[in-house]
Amino acid sequence: LQMLEQQVVGGEQAKNKDLKEKHKHRKKYADERRLQLVAALQNSNEDSSDWVLLNVYDSIQEEVRAKSKLLEKMQKKLRAAETEIRDLQSEFELEKIDYLSTIRRLERDLMLFQQLLDQVQSLVRRDCNYSNLEKIKRESVWDEESGCWKIPEPVIQKTRLP
Repeated sequence: LQMLEQQVVGGEQAKNKDLKEKHKHRKKYADERRLQLVAALQNSNEDSSDWVLLNVYDSIQEEVRAKSKLLEKMQKKLRAAETEIRDLQSEFELEKIDYLSTIRRLERDLMLFQQLLDQVQSLVRRDCNYSNLEKIKRESVWDEESGCWKIPEPVIQKTRLP
């Protein structure tokens, strides 16, 4: 029961180090990509404005054409950046939905096991140490090496009258 509670808190694959590492790598890549896009846009804005200022135009129409081309180029970059941002946001939203569905499923499983334990507890003999679930929970110990709970062995305590 405690193991299921830990899985609910940490997700279905809370112990899956590969999944955690993959998620961390994706997030790091997304952050780096976002920073690169911001830097590229800032650099292109600075470079292109200098380029426009350094050019000498023969007529106003030539200047308008050059600035229009520059504007179109910047709009394409902006649309590409916005598309990239939407893609990343949708990817993270899908992961979030997946995590939430996993948590909901594990909560339902936990409720099922809890109800089963409540029903079965009345069937356990009173002279068995498993008749008191709270005592079993207190005596159980988590083993880090094996990654599982060490619970006491079932013992039937027979009392004899003199």
